[in-house]
Amino acid sequence: MRIRQSFKRRLKRLLPVATITLATLVLIGFIIMLSRQDFYVLDAMGTIGKQQRDLLLFATILSLIVVVPVFALTIFIVRKYRVRPDGSSRAKQSDYAPDLEGDTKLETLWWAIPSAIILVLSVVTWQTSHSLDPYKPLASKQEQMTIEVVAMQWKWLFIYPEENIATVNYFKMPVGKAVQFKITSDAPMNSFWIPQLGGQVYAMSGMTSQLHLRADHVGDYRGVSANISGEGFADMVFKAQAVSDKDYREWVAKTKAGDDALTRSGYDTLARPGVEKQPRDYASVESGLYQRTVDRYMHHGDMDKQDGSPAPMMDQMEGMDHAH
Repeated sequence: MRIRQSFKRRLKRLLPVATITLATLVLIGFIIMLSRQDFYVLDAMGTIGKQQRDLLLFATILSLIVVVPVFALTIFIVRKYRVRPDGSSRAKQSDYAPDLEGDTKLETLWWAIPSAIILVLSVVTWQTSHSLDPYKPLASKQEQMTIEVVAMQWKWLFIYPEENIATVNYFKMPVGKAVQFKITSDAPMNSFWIPQLGGQVYAMSGMTSQLHLRADHVGDYRGVSANISGEGFADMVFKAQAVSDKDYREWVAKTKAGDDALTRSGYDTLARPGVEKQPRDYASVESGLYQRTVDRYMHHGDMDKQDGSPAPMMDQMEGMDHAH
């Protein structure tokens, strides 16, 4: 019995120390995480990515203004007002004041701080909701370029309508140039995300989402599917490459000189569920292919108006309906 009481006394003494130690370790871990280069969200390399990173850090710091004092006061109160094994307390009887109603200073304090934080967050949220709107074009001296994105199972197709070329699981863009992404899906709903450049926009069949990004530095940036979409989800990644204008023009010319052409039949083959391990280039793209992908889901069960063949995913959806 005495051993158990002694153990409880020691445990109570160690509890505040353990709490402070744990909080310190969490803080150190957070600092290490921020310093790592592969923590993509905070290692921003694009205009939008930097603004989103700054917003994330600002909101975190603002939250700590509440969280840190709460935990500090919790430890302080536990230490000061706890009852010792002998029945005594570290706090004096005069310190005990359970009835604080009517204390104007305290009531003003605990209402003013949360109200101020909510007010600041409201203003920042309102401003950033407009400034970081993914549909809003980026201010740029250069004319923006357009890349059409199709999320498939489990691969990404990128179509350059101005260049009439296409790629699978990677794309290139000139550094410093604003890019408008038009995003749709020829598979279950997905999410297009390049953490270092910013944004995360859903890709949905039968509609086009938009995202405007710009890379400020030359480099290769990891792109991912941010929405679980089945068996091949883990391999549904792509590479966003920001290159110089010269390198971009040379790459376009080299791609156009290739032999592969993305036709409707080739597209339907590509759209079948499966993982593409190697990137692929297409020297040309059949006209209207992206819009055809969007339109084919506008009326469930309709045949493709151009060639009379049903869309691959529509076949799967109809099969699931019949099975149920």
